[in-house]
Amino acid sequence: MTLPNLARDARRYLGAAVVIMLATASSGCATRPGPEVLTPVASAPGVKQRPIYVTTTRKRADPSDNIFTSDSAGTLNYARFVVGIPPHHKQGQIEWPDGRTNSGVNFTTIEQAVLTDTEFRDAVAPSKPSRRVKKQNVLIFVHGFNNNFQESLYRMAQIDTDAAFNGNAILFAWPSKGDPTRYEEDKAASVASRDYLIEVLATVASSPQVGEIMVIAHSMGGMLVAETLRELRLQRRDRVIARLSRVVLASPDIDAQVFQSQVQTIGPLKPPMTVLVSKDDAALKLSGFLSGSRVRAGALDIDNPLVQQAALQAKVQIIDISELKSPDGGMHHDRLFALAALYPRLQSQPAEERQRYGTFLLDAASAKPIEVIRHATAD
Repeated sequence: MTLPNLARDARRYLGAAVVIMLATASSGCATRPGPEVLTPVASAPGVKQRPIYVTTTRKRADPSDNIFTSDSAGTLNYARFVVGIPPHHKQGQIEWPDGRTNSGVNFTTIEQAVLTDTEFRDAVAPSKPSRRVKKQNVLIFVHGFNNNFQESLYRMAQIDTDAAFNGNAILFAWPSKGDPTRYEEDKAASVASRDYLIEVLATVASSPQVGEIMVIAHSMGGMLVAETLRELRLQRRDRVIARLSRVVLASPDIDAQVFQSQVQTIGPLKPPMTVLVSKDDAALKLSGFLSGSRVRAGALDIDNPLVQQAALQAKVQIIDISELKSPDGGMHHDRLFALAALYPRLQSQPAEERQRYGTFLLDAASAKPIEVIRHATAD
């Protein structure tokens, strides 16, 4: 074995050990939630019920059930869940069941149903306009690395609840292995879901009954969304992209140079693409280490003049959210989930502020509607 191979293998094995250590340290419970949390239970008084629509490339364990595996289905599957949010829910958190499920204390599944393609379209993206039904806004969430299905479902419910989003919430779930040691497999599975995400975006964008469309992607899901937008642009499906009211990539696990190339192909969005970054993101530092010490887009330094210049040239909005407390403790990778609670105040800013591009710092300590402080001046 050559010395370069020894170095490469040492990095791989050390990286796997560090992944396991960090995953264990950041885990909030001894065991991860299994499909048993998807079994419907009765709703207790005071429980908020949030309907979540699901479109997923995961394979069903049984064609008639909503238990999804980590294997690819090779097609899109559809479902509808109603998730119960307990009365004393803490923003940014998921109150997972610890032993016996109690809807008054924990996130729970209140209802679930298998949907066909037609039923999904009729529910969230009707093909015919209606004077009797008001247009519905749509929030699409694409999860990141190391998620099983139920984790991504409940995370969608947490974001939807804390953001007080007024519209239909759609989870796009790709077949993550839900295993911190299978990073490369997750990366391949996410990119392999690109054409299916294109189909979902095209379906929603084509509906006359859909109002604003917001797409939020976390971590490795950011790579999937960036590749999806790039492919849409290459296919000249500009109308689909133009229908997107906001695209947010939170802590995107993308090589910074690759991301710059993707953005060049995608071109400026209106309003601009928002990239949420943190210099102290330990998960992205590990990802960069496993990739040969390559800087990730979600860990860009907004004080770097090159980053400031690149943001202005690409007309992208890069926001440092390091002042937010991260729900995952020392990893600092999950700040998006704390940011969801600030969404109503962020939306209250003047439209011209929300549509500016460049580099910004989120002032989380302000008692006023959250301000974004510019570090570089756009033309």
